[in-house]
Amino acid sequence: MRTIGVNYDTGLEVEGRTTRSAFDQATARRDLRVIADELHARAVRLSGSHLNRLAVAGAEALAAGLDVWFSPVATDLEPDDLIAFLTTAATRAEHLRTDAATQAVQAEGPSAPTEESGEQPGDAPPEATSPEVVLVLGFEISLSCKGFVPGETMEERLGTMMDPTTWTDPEKLARMQQGLERWGQVQGLIAEAGRREFGGRITYAAGMWEDVDWSLFDIVSLDAYRDAQNASTFREEVAERSRWGKPLAVTEFGCATYRGAADRGGSGWMIVDRSVDPPVINGDYERDEEEQVTYLKELAEVFDQIDAAAFWFSFAGYELPHDPDDSAHDLDLSAYGLVATNPDGTWRRKRAFDALAELNAKRV
Repeated sequence: MRTIGVNYDTGLEVEGRTTRSAFDQATARRDLRVIADELHARAVRLSGSHLNRLAVAGAEALAAGLDVWFSPVATDLEPDDLIAFLTTAATRAEHLRTDAATQAVQAEGPSAPTEESGEQPGDAPPEATSPEVVLVLGFEISLSCKGFVPGETMEERLGTMMDPTTWTDPEKLARMQQGLERWGQVQGLIAEAGRREFGGRITYAAGMWEDVDWSLFDIVSLDAYRDAQNASTFREEVAERSRWGKPLAVTEFGCATYRGAADRGGSGWMIVDRSVDPPVINGDYERDEEEQVTYLKELAEVFDQIDAAAFWFSFAGYELPHDPDDSAHDLDLSAYGLVATNPDGTWRRKRAFDALAELNAKRV
């Protein structure tokens, strides 16, 4: 059985908001050491819009012995701008990959020459290894970027996806199909850009609705959230991607921290009213950390059955602080994090943290 990896957010910019306003190397180092040493994960998926932050976190993750899934994320870009962004990101990921390989060789030191091996003094050891760097070329691009699903903003495109008439009105459905066809054409350009700049394995974090030509990539990756609507078919929907004969990975799974959040899966975060300042929870929700624990254990079993690697989403909701005294402002209810953050930037373990640590400890 595989250990479960963890998503780590370095800061995503979405429609004028950020998922992480404060980021520094020391905090990233501490968090990533916790993921490696206390959660017993072997891999971390680093996501964010700022390539410098990704590079800093990537170096710290490699130093902690973690495989790094380097995941540059941009939203609301046109296809040409998206490809340019991912090309630059691929170059940064390649620097990280080659630096890690060089450091592994230096740490191993020169091999001792023997007559049988034919090695010469100073030769590098033939099997020097380092943690792997995998390049994730975007996530759910048909939704997160322009030119595919109708809508100028991610919020508008999400509304289009969730509108039942999108799929029943012939005119709306035709526009959607045209957009998704354009997405199919862009896939090849994205993979080409990644391979041109990056020498390791590449993948893409697909939404479950997206049709991806996985022959372009080395790993089949899927953001896979089980919810009430897909619960009966979830296992089969994920397992079906194994038909490509390539390694299968779930780049995101998880749920929020209130009773009933598991039934909402990937939309469980949509309980915050941001039209007021400060934001408030938009209803009456009962905090339930066991909701995450149950979801984690049930889906880990599913992924074991279909031989899929998986990454819990996420380590922390940095802009969703926990308020134990005011449920209306306890934004951590909407967070998928293994830890609950405090307004001062500190955090505390949630029950899912201990559950994942225990689960992974048995798999190391």
